[in-house]
Amino acid sequence: MTIAFDEFGPKNAEPILLVSGLGVQMIRWAGPFCEMLAAQGYRVIRFDNRDAGLSTHLGDTPVIEIADLVQALGRGERTNLAYTLRDMADDAVGLLDALGIERAHVVGRSMGGMIAQLMAAEHPQCTLSLASIMSSTGNPKLPPPSPEAMSALMRPAPDPAWDEAGYLAHCVATARVISSPGFVFDENAYRSQALAELRRAHNPASFGRQLAAMITAGDRRAQLNTIVAPTLVAHGADDPLIPVVGGRDTAANIKDAKLMIIEGMGHDLPIELHETFALAIAANARRAAA
Repeated sequence: MTIAFDEFGPKNAEPILLVSGLGVQMIRWAGPFCEMLAAQGYRVIRFDNRDAGLSTHLGDTPVIEIADLVQALGRGERTNLAYTLRDMADDAVGLLDALGIERAHVVGRSMGGMIAQLMAAEHPQCTLSLASIMSSTGNPKLPPPSPEAMSALMRPAPDPAWDEAGYLAHCVATARVISSPGFVFDENAYRSQALAELRRAHNPASFGRQLAAMITAGDRRAQLNTIVAPTLVAHGADDPLIPVVGGRDTAANIKDAKLMIIEGMGHDLPIELHETFALAIAANARRAAA
């Protein structure tokens, strides 16, 4: 498995590892945000999860139909997955090993928050602190995404090889549905982001494989109860994709976790909140030092 990454800040500083979300590339962690974190005195590392960006693509593995997967789970049947969230957490630990890093502050958003949770629970020796952003616990009793958000997420995108304009319009429309209603939606910025990711790499099948890993990850609350790293849980009050109760449930199941609920925030990280998050992540990291 080849994992692509880049870095910001001095190499001799304490590392912060940024874990990306479902189907997106590491550049979704915006460069200016990474620089803000590095300015707090940290070595900031972002990377592409397996099957995304410039990391190894698993194109020779089948994509499971999500409806079939859900039905199989309902019948109690086991399914053959290309990989699991645990595999993805092990990738992140392997990246730290390859860089000669014994311990890092781990920050994950959305699916990346779930991966970060597994790192903190199953690899405590590697985790200085944990920040779980817009994520959840796998508790089956929690409410699902809004119908609009789920519809936007699952709607097929046009093939950019034939209809690049349609593909970019699809990306912008999806982003609008899950964006933060309390902040300005910059359509041009979202289109530029989608184009940058398209130019860098395009692997649409990864979405289904990563979604299958999420769906089958199960209830993590028992594992969250074992986490000892200082933890920040941050969530948007207006998140339509992973409702805010997912963040509350995460914080309730990690001892001494700090919960930060942000009014007007949806399932994205508006530029207006970059400094807020950089300062909050650094403050949580300093809890580890204390």
